[in-house]
Amino acid sequence: MKKEFITKGIMLTFAAMLMSAMVWAQGDKASRPSPPQTATGKVGAATVTISYSSPSVKGRKIFGDLVPYEKVWRAGANEATIFETDKAIKIEGKELPAGKYSLYAIPGEKEWSFVFNSETGQWGIKRSGETSKDASKDVLTVKAKPGKSASANEKLKYEVTSNGFALSWDNTTVPVSIK
Repeated sequence: MKKEFITKGIMLTFAAMLMSAMVWAQGDKASRPSPPQTATGKVGAATVTISYSSPSVKGRKIFGDLVPYEKVWRAGANEATIFETDKAIKIEGKELPAGKYSLYAIPGEKEWSFVFNSETGQWGIKRSGETSKDASKDVLTVKAKPGKSASANEKLKYEVTSNGFALSWDNTTVPVSIK
């Protein structure tokens, strides 16, 4: 009886260890095909942080194909991209209060829209393929002009500078001014 109890205890311990290892492995976002990245910088007195998942080009046509024109995009991969500022700022001349927002983009050939949405923590798209953005929680929408980047960017990246932020991927860069 005692031997059976010890054997069951060892088996249960082994099963628990195996399950916890599987749970930890699922939580390792760095091993995803589109790993998490963070861009942080100062714009005036404000600290701006953009947290996103960075997909790769992998030989694909990006804008106008993988990321369609005139459709809401989560501005990254996996979870919706997060834009955070510790102070109120003006983006493209429009006021954005301090806080944490989901950042969405609507790419266009000649003009992009960036949407700051108060709902955070959601997965970037629904099973239907549409974004998870709830338009009733949009706080601010601004326009920006895309341009050709100085060099091709295999991975999506954001950069925060003293003048604002820029999204760069493939041969496209989209600067957005902040004051």
